Amino acid sequence: MRLPPIAAVISAFALAGGVSVIAARTAVAVVEDVSASEVRAALAAQGYDWASVQADGLQVVIEGAAPTEAIRFRAMSAAGGVVDASRVIDNMRVVEAETPPPPDFAVEILRNDSGVSLIGLIPAGTDRAALIAEMERAADGLPVTDLLDVADHPVPEHWASALRYAGRALQTLPHSKLSVRPGRVRVEAISESPEAQRKLESELARLKPDTVRLALRISAPRPVITPFTARFVIDEDGARFDACSADTAEAQAAIIAAAEAAGAKGEIDCILGLGVPSDEWGEAVSRAIAALAEIGGGSVTFSDADVSLVAAQGTDAAAFDRAAAQLETELPDFFALEAVLPEAPEARPEGAPEFNAILAEDGALRLSGRLPDQLASTTVENFARARFGGDGLAVATRVTDGLPGDWSVRVLTGLDALSLLSEGRLAVGPDNVAVSGLTGRKSAAADIAGLMAEKLGQGAKYDIDVSYREELDPIAGLPSPEECLRQIAFVTADTKITFDAGSASITAEARPVIDDIAEIVRRCPELEIEVAGYTDSQGRDEMNLELSQERADAVVEALRRARVPVAGFTAVGYGEADPIADNDTSAGREANRRIEFRLSGAQAATEDETENKTETEAAAEADGEADTEAEAETDEDTAAAPQPMEKPGTGPRARPSDEEDE
Repeated sequence: MRLPPIAAVISAFALAGGVSVIAARTAVAVVEDVSASEVRAALAAQGYDWASVQADGLQVVIEGAAPTEAIRFRAMSAAGGVVDASRVIDNMRVVEAETPPPPDFAVEILRNDSGVSLIGLIPAGTDRAALIAEMERAADGLPVTDLLDVADHPVPEHWASALRYAGRALQTLPHSKLSVRPGRVRVEAISESPEAQRKLESELARLKPDTVRLALRISAPRPVITPFTARFVIDEDGARFDACSADTAEAQAAIIAAAEAAGAKGEIDCILGLGVPSDEWGEAVSRAIAALAEIGGGSVTFSDADVSLVAAQGTDAAAFDRAAAQLETELPDFFALEAVLPEAPEARPEGAPEFNAILAEDGALRLSGRLPDQLASTTVENFARARFGGDGLAVATRVTDGLPGDWSVRVLTGLDALSLLSEGRLAVGPDNVAVSGLTGRKSAAADIAGLMAEKLGQGAKYDIDVSYREELDPIAGLPSPEECLRQIAFVTADTKITFDAGSASITAEARPVIDDIAEIVRRCPELEIEVAGYTDSQGRDEMNLELSQERADAVVEALRRARVPVAGFTAVGYGEADPIADNDTSAGREANRRIEFRLSGAQAATEDETENKTETEAAAEADGEADTEAEAETDEDTAAAPQPMEKPGTGPRARPSDEEDE
């Protein structure tokens, strides 16, 4: 059937309209896709990967978080260079700038003969005028140079207490550098003598408030040793030094190595000092110790260039002659050797002459025994009064004929040696002088050996049995194990103990940290510490456990090579156990790679007991406060008692982080 003409026209128009709509929509879609694609490519070329581009008809919409307002404007400009700028819709937002962290506030205080200089950055809330006034008081009239910058940030916690402590400490330190940070002070200074060094350490530790962590590096010039003395003995009690001194670290190491080869055990203290008679001192002492070891017993004594080799009773004469001849050949030309092979002693008759002096703990001195004449008796009594004071002196000596000609010299020398002790005993016999006791003076044994060698001669026979006790030292000021651990934590807080990648070799950058820890350990005798190694969770468990053990061992070995007492140190590798941060993040893995120092043994148990006691007292005090509030019948709710802190399982820790594990 045929359509009417009007219907045909309408159908034709409808078909044409539909085709036009489809064509228009297709064209718009093509334009949208092309515009969005080109704008997206232009933004990517500029590095704006954060931006997303969408087309809405002929308009291009840009969304995303621009890092800065300037970058947002550049993104709009880049899009406007591709399509008409009027077609670009800006739906971007600018990321809000994060609040910058507070700066690292720190002050370096330098003091020398020219004055005091302050360099660093302080918060605006610091009382600058009061700080400079404190430095001027410490400078004692010398100029104070203010080179400080200021930042408008809140004053950090414990900043003021650290500055106050630094000002007080500076008054006792004429040549020093103090590094001050919030709650931490590091002191590097030079003292006049070893005694002054120890006195400074004690005074600075006493002045330190609880809110400040302190690290000390106080150096002292080497003592002048006169005469320069060394005495090595091999007898039934073993091989040991009565006195040891050296002029260089190399000579010290050679002497100690020779002593260890001859059978000496434990930590060997050999004083570095000035006054050596020859640059070949270390070689001479080492060869003499080796000769004594070859003989098998006796003593070898150096007093400057005079050397005395005394064999033990019963030594084979032929063997002694060979060893003495070889030593005389090997000794440098400057040294003179006296070799003595004692004859078998005659049986001492009953009632053989003796002189005894007993120095009690309270300083009282009792003299008894025989003296050659009244003049000697008066001389000895006057000498004793001059050395020990007369309040506690008791004299019970008597004059006897027939004593050896050097008897008075031996008695006076022995009393002079006894005066170096806090308590002890002197016994003078026909063929020997023996001094024994306790002292608070580290160099007492060496000083006594030098005195005996100088006054009695190289071939004289004398015994020295002197022990050093820190509690008898009036200026020792030894820190507690907990204080030592806090000092270790301080020096390792800023600088890591790092290792070569994938190995247990400590890097050169970490050597100063090891030296700082060694200096602390020297001031902390009999310290019991566990050196614990940890890794992150990457890698196999077995590999991480082995690497952590090797690195803990390496730290202990480095401290041993620094010649500090590490008998109480234990190295333990824990691998990836006990993480302190999230191993899923880079920062967390870095924190988990670490070396920790913690008290161990009885010292850790003591720390735990102290913490338990503190927690109990705190809980009791809180309960008492709650009772008081209840009795007051107030309408306020009673506050809950504070929970005690979680007690660590193995004592306090000092945590320097390790470097990245391979």
